[in-house]
Amino acid sequence: MPKMKTKAGAKKRFTLTGTGKIKRKHAYKSHILTKKSTKRKRNLGYFGLIDKTDSNNVKLMLAMK
Repeated sequence: MPKMKTKAGAKKRFTLTGTGKIKRKHAYKSHILTKKSTKRKRNLGYFGLIDKTDSNNVKLMLAMK
């Protein structure tokens, strides 16, 4: 049986933390930023964690299972 390849899109979008959680970036931070408040843009810059309901799918895409 050959090895499973990782999905290249998932590889670019998600990173693992030391405890095994999966980090992601927020959406809506790429353009049309003049109408968004400074607080909103600042909070979109930080990383978030994916929901636990999505973790199995993302781990499959990253070929971790």
